[in-house]
Amino acid sequence: MTGGATASRADAPIGIFDSGFGGLTVARAVFSRLPGESVVYLADSARWPYGPRPIAEVRSYALECLDRLVGMGVKMLVIACNSASSAMLRDARERYEAPVIEVICPAVRQAVATTRNGRVGVICTEATKTSMSYVDAFAAAPHIQLTVQACPRFVEFAERGVTEGPELMAAAREYLRTVRAAGVDTLILGCTHYPLLADVISGVMGDEVTLISSAAESAGDIAWQLGKLGLARGATAPPPSRVFRTTGDPREFQRIGSRILGPEMRDVAAAVC
Repeated sequence: MTGGATASRADAPIGIFDSGFGGLTVARAVFSRLPGESVVYLADSARWPYGPRPIAEVRSYALECLDRLVGMGVKMLVIACNSASSAMLRDARERYEAPVIEVICPAVRQAVATTRNGRVGVICTEATKTSMSYVDAFAAAPHIQLTVQACPRFVEFAERGVTEGPELMAAAREYLRTVRAAGVDTLILGCTHYPLLADVISGVMGDEVTLISSAAESAGDIAWQLGKLGLARGATAPPPSRVFRTTGDPREFQRIGSRILGPEMRDVAAAVC
């Protein structure tokens, strides 16, 4: 590839995909860590949520949306959804020339490095738990005692903008009972919606438990991969673009998304996958 072609590819946007709004926590982390990078965010919110759906259905929907992002000329694909990563990561890496980043392994690596007592918890959707993706990811660290707990209603709370209150606290205490009983000292927020509920989760788990955000860890992986592949945008490039597309209602997506991104949430339009 010539120098001009490499520079042109580096100027292309990063494509971020999620079933809904949770992946905006990944976008927020990317904006913070890589402010010069352009981003196209695609949400399949018309078919949200992915968590309760069968793995085969999640795989089909997610690949349709990644096909659309590739058609938009992105230089990298970021699967900002644990359920989708669990369902079709291997398929995506075989299907596309663009590098594919996911949200599971970066968080697992950080958890292994962080834990002091070797007991790690993962909270996630039903689809992610059923896929055994975290169990597989921790296979390379057999000394870790892993506890996985599905917390399906957490996504509902996050999407409604409910980040505190007695109903959420009651659900958190019920869901987190198992990981607390296991004595974990490190807890992976294995759904990109869950960082929005971090205060409540931390309050139930206690200050001695370290929370690992799959969103934040993925942003670090994105930065490393861009540098490694020579795809980082140059310092003299024009101001970056931030584009948001949704298969659902753009006005509703902008309304809810603004709670996460604030003024960065603009240029929202409809998409078809």
